[in-house]
Amino acid sequence: MLGLLHARRLYDDQKVEEAREKGTLEFRPDAKATFMRLLPLRSISRFWGTLTSVELPMWLRPYAYKGWARAFHSNLEEVALPLEEYASLGEFFVRRLKEGTRPIDCNPCCLVSPVDGTVLQFGELKKAGAMIEQVKGFSYSASSLLGASSLLPMAVVDDNTNEDGGQEGSTDDANQKSWWRVSLASPKVRDPAPACPLKGLFYCVIYLRPGDYHRIHSPVDWNVLGRRHFSGRLFPMNERATRTIRNLYVENERIVLEGKWQEGFMAMAAIGATNIGSIELFIEPTLRTNRPWKKMLHPEPPEEQVYEPKGTGVFLKKGDELAAFNMGSTVVLVFQAPISEPSADKSMSAEFRFCIKKGDRVRMGEALGRWHDP
Repeated sequence: MLGLLHARRLYDDQKVEEAREKGTLEFRPDAKATFMRLLPLRSISRFWGTLTSVELPMWLRPYAYKGWARAFHSNLEEVALPLEEYASLGEFFVRRLKEGTRPIDCNPCCLVSPVDGTVLQFGELKKAGAMIEQVKGFSYSASSLLGASSLLPMAVVDDNTNEDGGQEGSTDDANQKSWWRVSLASPKVRDPAPACPLKGLFYCVIYLRPGDYHRIHSPVDWNVLGRRHFSGRLFPMNERATRTIRNLYVENERIVLEGKWQEGFMAMAAIGATNIGSIELFIEPTLRTNRPWKKMLHPEPPEEQVYEPKGTGVFLKKGDELAAFNMGSTVVLVFQAPISEPSADKSMSAEFRFCIKKGDRVRMGEALGRWHDP
């Protein structure tokens, strides 16, 4: 089974790489994506979770984990414990690494990757709607991803207010209406009003493969003020899915953490996927994901939690463990960062600049972007 999975993954990777070189990666919905909406993916994911939690015999564990590592290119030299000490595949998926294998960039003027993974998209949110590109030919809004009650710094644009003179919109009025826009999002997500992001708002999307290190760490020193849990669908999050399933990131189950750091707003969305319905949140151990829907159409609003003390929340340092995926999925960062006129020396610019490229493999603790503190 692992050999077949490995061969299929190599074939898919080759096709994707060829398409990327030709510049033909774009949104193309297909019949398979439509059919997946009929499958009980949440039940399948819970069943997979049950299988991965089964304790393996001591003698079998090294063979099983080495087979997984060969199939998905996991580095077993980084594993903190002997393979025999991981009782199940589930424990192996969320394994810790040896101390020192992920050094954290200590530069106070940089933002680091919270995970090991592949950079899918990144950029600055400038235009009305604050759209994040899912793939060429299709985008989704940051407010749809984070929720209408988000602290996202946006300026509402109406008939009497232009982009430059806009007033910051109140999100409290939209709080009671946010859930149905997400739960009934397919095939189109509706936003409450045209809005433009305030200056210096950026995003980065990082995909975790099954063989990656699955723990999520803090990208900066920040105060986590609250959590929002959307119990959506559990579509796959691989490259094919992003090119064929509309509003994939908005429809899937996710946990959104929001707060403040030295440069302003910070949000992190941990998005679940097929077979990864369980997301552990270390700062809130009682949270449970991938629970059965109470109603067929899933009309419940997102579950929200404000961390105490209100206005301060939970303080995390750069590199602190924050959460874990039970396999792999996707993390989306939305954050404010400094912007200004660049200096003559671009390497010493006070403006935030990403130091990554699309398709790059990044490791937790490596810088995603930097700026110079003038």
